Amino acid sequence: MADIQNKNDAITSRDQDFAQWYTDVCRKAELMDYSSVKGFIDYLPYGYAIWERIQAELDRRFKENGAENVYLPMIIPSSLFNKEKEHIEGFAPETLVATIGGGETLADPLIVRPTSEVLFCDLYKHLVSSYRDLPKVYNQWCSVVRWEKTTRPFLRGSEFLWQEGHCLFETEEEARNNVLTMLNVYDEVGRDVLAIPFVKGRKTEHEKFAGAVATYTIEALMHDGKALQAGTTHYFGTSFAESFGVRYLGRGNKLEVPHQTSWGVSTRLIGAVIMVHGDDNGLVLPPSIAPIQVVIVPVRQQAEGVMEKCHEIEGVLKGLGIRVKVDDSDRTPGWKFAQWEMKGVPLRIELGPRDLAEGKAVLTRRVNGQKDVLPIAELEAMIPGVLSEIHEQMYAKAKDQLDHSVVDVDNLEDLNAALSKGGYARMAFCGEPECELKIKEITKGGTARAIYKEEVPEGTVCPVCGKKATMVVYFAKAY
Repeated sequence: MADIQNKNDAITSRDQDFAQWYTDVCRKAELMDYSSVKGFIDYLPYGYAIWERIQAELDRRFKENGAENVYLPMIIPSSLFNKEKEHIEGFAPETLVATIGGGETLADPLIVRPTSEVLFCDLYKHLVSSYRDLPKVYNQWCSVVRWEKTTRPFLRGSEFLWQEGHCLFETEEEARNNVLTMLNVYDEVGRDVLAIPFVKGRKTEHEKFAGAVATYTIEALMHDGKALQAGTTHYFGTSFAESFGVRYLGRGNKLEVPHQTSWGVSTRLIGAVIMVHGDDNGLVLPPSIAPIQVVIVPVRQQAEGVMEKCHEIEGVLKGLGIRVKVDDSDRTPGWKFAQWEMKGVPLRIELGPRDLAEGKAVLTRRVNGQKDVLPIAELEAMIPGVLSEIHEQMYAKAKDQLDHSVVDVDNLEDLNAALSKGGYARMAFCGEPECELKIKEITKGGTARAIYKEEVPEGTVCPVCGKKATMVVYFAKAY
């Protein structure tokens, strides 16, 4: 009991200080450590293994939708970066610029990529000359650097890992379809892999990506009632291609400009998993991305036959493709229970001499602490189904929180009250940036997260300015 108590004391309660709880979990679950460079983190093996699982699930789906992986340089010449005015204005405050190379001042300073639109345009300028070269559906897995003033592990850092898809199409219709297809891919990964229900929709003009015609988003709701932008897709139209001289000979034997899209998610998804599913004992990981899906803890492991049976079960589960580990360390069972709870392992199997004599094992689900006693002989048949049930339980729990955290309001007083409580407030809105800024000021940080629908009843007005409303928007305070 002392071991368990000591582990739990190491984590601040979510309701006491959510920000500190989050940091405690990141550190105590050994996901990351702080680098000596402010704003940067070291990804430790357990945290990086979670990213590898997310990456694999996404990468397979990207390729099923026609994407090919590439890798482009991490530096961008300033002269190239400055070609798209609106884009550079959006990123200029966040760029890290190298002015010296090899001991000499650079005539054309180099920007460490904050995003790679300009690099892809520069590449496509050389690759695309005919309609026969289209579409181009490229994706890269890389890191980007944005010089953030306030950072938090996985959620907002000066460097983060991500993927960025950059695509060219002949027609606007193809490009817009790509944007919505990839948005749905992200949504499906949330549901089927991360056990996170997303709010999805188009961003308002004020919130869209710099240089985009339209931006779409997936938004997750955290335990503390704040929203988290978990991924975005963008339709750029032809502006980037025009700025960078990307042209091709069209079917009518005339020079045409391709339509461009971009889409990306990052290690912010790890932060979403932590804050949506975690509890006061630490991480709670969905089975699909858990580095260890099942941990086997021997009780009185020196007793005859206990360790042999634990390793036998381990071998059986590995044969099913399950990621499993026997904890044969010299720690007490209580310490092990707390440690693996901290690390969010979905399912724990306990086996001691009494269990062995009865031919049974104890199964404990991390998501809700449910304990089941099953015959050892049935574990092979039962465990895959139990892991599936755990995923469904996690999704249902998160979906219930989301459903009970959305309210409809029709005035600023109710909007402010709803956002002060936490969660989403849906309100009719005119879509004007000036009104969004007023809402942010009135609610002390509330922003438009996504458009719920783009039709409103005749006569509906915007509560901010009194002009005609054109949409219903999800508002929330956000990370």
